[in-house]
Amino acid sequence: MRNIIAFVILTTLNCLFHSVFAQQLKAQNPIIFADVPDMSMVRVGDLYYMSSTTMHMSPGVPIMKSSDLINWSIVNYVYDTLADVDELNLKNGKQAYGQGTWASSMRYHNGVFYVSTFAQTTGKTYIYSTKDVEKGPWKVKAFKPGFHDHSLFFDDDGKVYMVYGGGKIRLVEMKPDLSGPDPAVPERIIIENASLPSGEKIGLPAEGSQLFKVKGKYYLFNITWPRGGMRTVVIHRADKITGPYEGKIGLQDLGVAQGGLIDMPNGDWYAYLFRDFGAVGRIPYLVPVKWQNEWPILGIDGKVPDTLDLPADKGLIPGIVASDEFNRKPSEADLPLVWQWNHNPDARLWSLRKRKGHLRLTNGRLDHDFLSARNTLTQRTTGPFSTAVTLLDVSKLKDGDFAGLGLLQKKYGLIGVRVEGGDKYIVIIDAGTGEPIENERIPLKQNTIYFSVHCDFSQRRDLASFRYSLDGKHWKKIGSSLKMAYTIPHFMGYRFALFNYAEKQTGGYADFDYFHISDQPAPAN
Repeated sequence: MRNIIAFVILTTLNCLFHSVFAQQLKAQNPIIFADVPDMSMVRVGDLYYMSSTTMHMSPGVPIMKSSDLINWSIVNYVYDTLADVDELNLKNGKQAYGQGTWASSMRYHNGVFYVSTFAQTTGKTYIYSTKDVEKGPWKVKAFKPGFHDHSLFFDDDGKVYMVYGGGKIRLVEMKPDLSGPDPAVPERIIIENASLPSGEKIGLPAEGSQLFKVKGKYYLFNITWPRGGMRTVVIHRADKITGPYEGKIGLQDLGVAQGGLIDMPNGDWYAYLFRDFGAVGRIPYLVPVKWQNEWPILGIDGKVPDTLDLPADKGLIPGIVASDEFNRKPSEADLPLVWQWNHNPDARLWSLRKRKGHLRLTNGRLDHDFLSARNTLTQRTTGPFSTAVTLLDVSKLKDGDFAGLGLLQKKYGLIGVRVEGGDKYIVIIDAGTGEPIENERIPLKQNTIYFSVHCDFSQRRDLASFRYSLDGKHWKKIGSSLKMAYTIPHFMGYRFALFNYAEKQTGGYADFDYFHISDQPAPAN
């Protein structure tokens, strides 16, 4: 009898082990646990390319690449600088937080990649094109107005359109050279109220248009948010691009919405969508698609699955985020693609060449706070946990300078060295209430200091803790935990940030020895 019981127990444990192991070999949702919103995808042969939104960051509109729809890496940006204006340069008291370029539309047509987007900051629509999506160069056509959340669409008859709008969905035919709308063809409303399939109580009118053509039919994806409900995918279809369109709910689960369709070489279909997930930002999901009665049916019994029959995720390091030793050979690019500046940088005031193996940030003007400071260098935070560590030489900071490691959002957190007179202090700043508060300061009697920031996004805890070390071995926690919060004014998940700004005089500089990032949680102490 005991042998039978033992056999049953072993068999059960073996089944559980293989079940867990099998799950680990499958892809997990979300496919990217980081802020990669407003995705637009194309497949070229057996490779996939995706554009996303990074708004006020420079360079902008990242291009990511994958061979399996799960493991992605940044391979390019559409532009280095959107425009040389005060808002994007953080000058004269102006800024572009939450502005810059929004949702893009990526297309591949006749051997050319196209990425179109629009910017509230300039009021323009932009169409970028290149034959080499990974190396460029990109050509650009820019025109007014800025078509909100548009979808660029190349039809089979050679005509090119943009579909855009919120609530009312509009169709614009483009000039053949894509330099703007064709003035000879009137704009038309193709759907009077695209939110209607999700109910009468409209909160967010249908937007985020993405238009596809499958087997002769047109399929338009939108996101809407019924009042009192959740973010919802609405799909309309028509036999002609001008309509009439009939609509239905495509998916209403977990608030996973906004995106479109992608097919695989083997004939499988998926919907790529994103989910608002607190302080880490808007994170991408994949949802299986089956076709029934010429409608795409999203999900498994209408639900977003936790696992997918696709290769397992290998992690976001180094494809989406990465450590950096700041060592550069003369032939190497200055910054890997994982880095983006907060707004346009001033190239005169940062360097990886002035001190070997270090990033130098030099103060060239006076700023009153972290959010107005220029030349802040950032990378995404990632979930469920992420940790950043840096080693900083502060020997050349001047009176009134503040340099260190931060978390960038409106309700930011900073750990750094502030110089007052001839004295240096380790300082922790908490802007979780909306106003920056100095939580703690400790005198610093040496010129080098280690800082670490730890983020916990699991189950939307959205907590960050800060530590320092004098020797890189023994760490001390400082200040209280920052309660992170996603805010609409910034419209972006939290980012790790290397910063240095001056409040009294210019010319001081900070040297960062390295930036290390990991997906490990904070230590227990």
